[in-house]
Amino acid sequence: MKKDLHPSNYRLVVFKDLSNDYAFLTKSCIDTKETIKWEDGNEYPLVKLEISHTSHPFYTGKMKLVDTAGRIDKFRNRYAKK
Repeated sequence: MKKDLHPSNYRLVVFKDLSNDYAFLTKSCIDTKETIKWEDGNEYPLVKLEISHTSHPFYTGKMKLVDTAGRIDKFRNRYAKK
């Protein structure tokens, strides 16, 4: 195998879905500045997600509108005059 092929910062990271507060622990090499205390008492890097498999309509079977940036309201306000 080739040397130095894999990243050196491969570690345990917590991914948290902000729409329903679901969190899971997995390995990743993503860079993050935030940390969170996990169920085992250890502190891990935190990555915040807008959508995950627990909130995505394909996996849940429910159409749920997630508008975290207010884009729909901006669109309606802009074109409400017309």
